[in-house]
Amino acid sequence: MTLTSKAQIHEIGVFLGGSNFIGDVGSTTYIAPNKLAFGLLYKWNRSPRHSWRFSYTQSTVEANDADSGMDSRIERDYRFKNSIRELTAGLEFDFFTFDLHDSKPQFTPYVFTGLSYVFYDGLYFRNGGPNKEATYRTLAIPMTVGVKGRVFQNFVIGFEVAARNTFKDDLDGSNPTNGDYKDLKFGNLTSKDWYMFTGVTLTYTFGERPCFCSR
Repeated sequence: MTLTSKAQIHEIGVFLGGSNFIGDVGSTTYIAPNKLAFGLLYKWNRSPRHSWRFSYTQSTVEANDADSGMDSRIERDYRFKNSIRELTAGLEFDFFTFDLHDSKPQFTPYVFTGLSYVFYDGLYFRNGGPNKEATYRTLAIPMTVGVKGRVFQNFVIGFEVAARNTFKDDLDGSNPTNGDYKDLKFGNLTSKDWYMFTGVTLTYTFGERPCFCSR
């Protein structure tokens, strides 16, 4: 007797929401989306409690010192925009059993983490304005919390807040990578840049119910 298994269930779908930046320019409020963010995602559900998740997300992050509520930043009056494109892979863990093959209503909070590979514009400030230095790449740690539920037989909708802790400090131009601009650095040079995604996911589920059988 041998054991065989059918395909695990899959999910493919979209993310739509907003983004905001936390760094040395603009507001330090963690959840304050001010620009559109969107992306594609795929999940491979390995069990009713965890899945491998892969995604592509892009957005423009924008910050303005006038929105900071800090006198020193308001007086400085810097602002910037940056283009963010990221590829992310990692593990999503469900707090409750989320069995998409069960006909009963399904709902669970979840968390996700892994690794993001980020494309962005390296910036520096000169004469009070941001300048693009080059297109760079960096890694970031994604930290996501959310809730999701099945709305129809083959569709799952979720709401999530996702933080990205990057390994760089020049998304806002405060700490240019190029040493030629080292005299233009400002702000807290020991703290890396963060950005946030807040929004909804909608996925379509497909694939046969996993089982073990003999032949």
